[in-house]
Amino acid sequence: MNEIQLEKIEFEPGKSFKLFSPRLRNTFLWHYHPQIELVYVEADAGIRHVGTHISGYTHSDLVFIGGNLPHLNFDYRLRNDYHQIVIQLKTDFLGTAISTAREFAMIHELFKSADYGISFYGETKKIVAGELKQLEKLASFDQLIHLIKIFQQLAVSKERVVLNNDLSSRDFILKDKIRMGAIYEYIGVHYDRKPDVNLVASKVHLTTPAFCRYFKRQTNMTFTDFVNQYRIERAKNLLMQDQNVTETCYAVGFESLSYFNKLFNKIVGDNPSNFKRNWDNHIKRI
Repeated sequence: MNEIQLEKIEFEPGKSFKLFSPRLRNTFLWHYHPQIELVYVEADAGIRHVGTHISGYTHSDLVFIGGNLPHLNFDYRLRNDYHQIVIQLKTDFLGTAISTAREFAMIHELFKSADYGISFYGETKKIVAGELKQLEKLASFDQLIHLIKIFQQLAVSKERVVLNNDLSSRDFILKDKIRMGAIYEYIGVHYDRKPDVNLVASKVHLTTPAFCRYFKRQTNMTFTDFVNQYRIERAKNLLMQDQNVTETCYAVGFESLSYFNKLFNKIVGDNPSNFKRNWDNHIKRI
């Protein structure tokens, strides 16, 4: 049985942060670590799974993740080429300066908000993406100064979405790492092949009724609703990658096109055809 993995992060001597570009799209890495992480990824479309939050992103994503907040690698199952920049900070990044220096007050609040996971959009994402791409060209000290400026930009930005409502789900996931790791990996692998609640219940050594109660308590969703939401997010990605509605319906595991249309409209607020048409028009205007 798989569990949520504790990622052990190693830093170069004399460095308070790590800058790298991982490529793990064929790996389901549901993991956590004490270190804070800033992730930027450029791709056609992907899945954002942070804590109990699941949603899709298009073209690019910029997410700030607090320590010990479980998340899935943002390049999981990406179909086309992509680029990713990840920055991981030591737990004592800049020592006590961030929490004590008044000049860092807004950055301190940003770091506290990161415990819930934050996604940035709009001009903030565009500007910070450009700044992150400059980091590799700089010397170590200049990288640090540049990074502090990036955090200040994020701290003052209103172009943000907090991804989790509270920290109880995070704490619950971490208390039961084996069960939740196995459940999320099962869904990630089998979402397009009729995930069986009885099978996943037995996989985590619970009766089906006990599993349903357990899953609802952890995610505030039924197992079926969670799987369907995951399927719809995958469907949005496929539609944005130019698959037609019928192909997409069957690719994410639905057997009825009418039910797919109905569920898509309920979750997204639009039918798949209009969603794809609006997306295609948006791409043409860019």
